Amino acid sequence: MSLGSIWFPLVMALLAFGLPSNRWRPWLLPASGLAHLLFFALGITAERVPADSHWLALDPLGKLVLGLISVLFLPCSFYAAGYLNRRGERSNRIFCSCLLVFLAMMSLVCWSQHLGLLWVAIDATTLASGPLIYFNRTPRSIEAAWKYLMVCSVGIALALLGSLFLAYASLHGGEESSLIFGDLLLHAPQLSKPWVHAGFVLLLVGYGTKMGLAPMHTWKPDAYGEAPGVVGALLAGGLANCAFLAILRVHQVCIAAGEGEYASRLLLFVALLSMACAAVFMVGQKDFKRMLAYSSIEHMGILALGVGVGGLGAQGALLHMVNNGLTKGVLFLSAGNLHRAYGDKTTDAVRGALIRSPLSGWLFLLGFLAITGSPPFAPFVSEFSILRSMVESGRHLPAAAFLAFLLVIFVGMGKTVLSVVQGNPPEGADQAGEREGVFTSLPIVMLMGAVLMLGVWIPEPLSSLVDSAARFLELKS
Repeated sequence: MSLGSIWFPLVMALLAFGLPSNRWRPWLLPASGLAHLLFFALGITAERVPADSHWLALDPLGKLVLGLISVLFLPCSFYAAGYLNRRGERSNRIFCSCLLVFLAMMSLVCWSQHLGLLWVAIDATTLASGPLIYFNRTPRSIEAAWKYLMVCSVGIALALLGSLFLAYASLHGGEESSLIFGDLLLHAPQLSKPWVHAGFVLLLVGYGTKMGLAPMHTWKPDAYGEAPGVVGALLAGGLANCAFLAILRVHQVCIAAGEGEYASRLLLFVALLSMACAAVFMVGQKDFKRMLAYSSIEHMGILALGVGVGGLGAQGALLHMVNNGLTKGVLFLSAGNLHRAYGDKTTDAVRGALIRSPLSGWLFLLGFLAITGSPPFAPFVSEFSILRSMVESGRHLPAAAFLAFLLVIFVGMGKTVLSVVQGNPPEGADQAGEREGVFTSLPIVMLMGAVLMLGVWIPEPLSSLVDSAARFLELKS
């Protein structure tokens, strides 16, 4: 029953593929979202299966990531149903089936306790999400889909090589080779240090490609810019965090092997590089969907930064993973509404959104304030925890760089967002494009409410999940 978060979406994907009705097929998505949330609730109440003897187990870290995916997918599924019913001229058979397989494979990532199985699950998410990016069937969307598949395939190949290096570290250290995380942690002190170093570098580059860390981020602006808004939300709030989970598990092995400082230095480097890259390309950005891609690169850097700092910073990174995922849902879904309302996604054609599409315009503006760390929204709390950890640990130079990048990004992103929402709509905008509907608006309102709530009050179940995950990783001070 607890593995229902994996097998149920797969069964529904087969049903979606076989169902002939283009009208009723999208409603399998909300049904799957509700069931997935139920299976997650059953999974977190069950006792954890010992990870040292099983390939599949839901440990505290897996519970946190799976919970985020489940909570994010539910409003996205209702949004997708409303969105697809407005696109009745196009078959949604492949879209619905791939979206459900995508959900199942992200769930499998959270359950995986074997490095090889984790690799298979993350590779499967690439194959399942590729057709989703191509849904609009434009020349730019097919280019984005191929770029996504090619770049991520190279990254995942490097991750496979890194997994083999980590396995060889056991053999070279005189232990029996194993890719089960429990075994790797148990025998970590005996692992060969040079092979651990090489394995971590390859795994960081490989899974960092899926996560979108610089300089492996090149697929992100195209994929996020051309994919439907609901797909962008799940890529940024779901898939990126699955890759982050993989990096965390390998980082945990490095800590157990006594090489935590080495891994942390690498994480700090790619974190600040990612934020710097996002800051450079955010300034002067006219395409607001590509802008959200660079925002995702920035926040993946913030996650890596928190883990690299350790202690309170790592706990803040786990909380920020949740906050960023929900906020990205607000931004991508509202950006999708604005894109369809204007038939364009650049500031040259999109102006006056507060007049043309008032609800989506306000949600997009509030989402911008939230994602840039403005109080009282949730990302402010987690970003402040990471900053505080850097200051308390004496890392003043990274803290100064962190603040400087946040400032540049706030200014650059703010210029684009204000250009979109302010002013008067272009002539003819009142007659062009789609209007906001209940199923394409209410899910965004719900996500925005969650982002605001987490900024002023963190419910005890979430706080407990974050604390348990931090203790499990032995990163909490």
